[in-house]
Amino acid sequence: MTQLPAEIFKAYDIRGIVDKSLTPDVVRQVGQALGSLAREQNQTAIAVGRDGRLSGPSLAGALMDGICAAGVDAIDIGCVPTPLTYFAAYELGCHSCVSVTGSHNPPDYNGLKMVIGGTTLALDAIQQLKARIEAGHLLSGQGQRKSADVQAAYLERIVSDVKLARPMKIVMDCGNGVAGAVAPELFRRLGCDIVPLYCEVDGTFPNHHPDPSKPENLADVIRALRDTDAEIGIAFDGDGDRLGVVTKDGEIIYPDRQLMLFAADVLSRVPGGQIIYDVKCTRLLAPWIRQHGGEPVMWNTGHALVKAKLKETGAPLAGEMSGHTFFKERWYGFDDGLYTGARLLEILSRSTDANPVLKGLPKAVSTPELNIKMAEGEPFVLVDKLKAEAHFTGARERITLDGVRVEYADGFGLARPSNTTPVVVLRFEADNEAALARIQADFRQALLAVWPGIQLPF
Repeated sequence: MTQLPAEIFKAYDIRGIVDKSLTPDVVRQVGQALGSLAREQNQTAIAVGRDGRLSGPSLAGALMDGICAAGVDAIDIGCVPTPLTYFAAYELGCHSCVSVTGSHNPPDYNGLKMVIGGTTLALDAIQQLKARIEAGHLLSGQGQRKSADVQAAYLERIVSDVKLARPMKIVMDCGNGVAGAVAPELFRRLGCDIVPLYCEVDGTFPNHHPDPSKPENLADVIRALRDTDAEIGIAFDGDGDRLGVVTKDGEIIYPDRQLMLFAADVLSRVPGGQIIYDVKCTRLLAPWIRQHGGEPVMWNTGHALVKAKLKETGAPLAGEMSGHTFFKERWYGFDDGLYTGARLLEILSRSTDANPVLKGLPKAVSTPELNIKMAEGEPFVLVDKLKAEAHFTGARERITLDGVRVEYADGFGLARPSNTTPVVVLRFEADNEAALARIQADFRQALLAVWPGIQLPF
């Protein structure tokens, strides 16, 4: 019986350190397991794309060897953003794809984001892949390795649908991630003049970490907006499925506020539509969605879980605080930072100046994501204790959908176990600084009561 490193089988993907926990041999076995699963669902081919990491070619090669060994064709679509891999599953009609990507992890990481038969693998499905390999339940056959280029079709699909009302000058930071191979051409074709930052694909990420959810990684965008006549800045993560947005005067518009703009736009065409958002998002979102004639739906964090909810409800739009935005209206329902950027500019181009539109979105005082580092498994124990034992003063509502989110008259606090690293994720929001301090004090008391001596990051 094969023993695989358990730590690489995460909640929404497979991810590990290259040549340590994630080796070509492990990836080949995963490929054969994915091929076996695909065959059981009467799928005949899997599209494979990879990001710009140095380990990409060897791991993608091993993955395709495994897929073919299961008797399924592997279609190599080359070095492309993850959303193009998702697009390939539709464009090529194969309904299955794998993106070999380490997303926003450091350069020595890589991983696999997997879709089989139109369903993104997550949670139990990923654990079942591991069990299948370890038990040797693998089909065998002789699949063919093919190649396809979907980039031209992807660009054409967006450019034929998204229309800017006027030309715009934008700062674009690709962080040396794979978005740099596609995004500049896409936005030029949409009618943008681009001030490019780090658009050369380089898997060592020499300039800054490609994660636009962290303010420090947007410093170069803020500087370029100050030093040029560009009116707005956008930034992509390492594999191009998340978007960061910055105003002319350097204010970061976090994804939950971006979602307000998208919701108002989508609901103008889909009245009464459901808008899905994760538990980390601002509490100003639900009233905004209702005000624009929609139905707010709070859901679990995790791109794969949000995609599943989108599919189940038929909602036209969903978004996560992490920067994954999912358009079903006019698009396919997968998360795509490039397409999200295009839709953003389409809305903003209708105004003579993009910035008042963005800065006018409702805003609260909030903390960034705060993390309590713990041992493996402990975050889930802590949050279960909070659910069972904690008392929160002045709480209006306790939401236990994904962790514990406590709503107060003037703010909220959240504690949830991360599904990807052994941390408890905290987030706080309030009408003003005094309310924020009071809510944090309430959470501090509750956390210390269930886990005495815990080191808190606030």
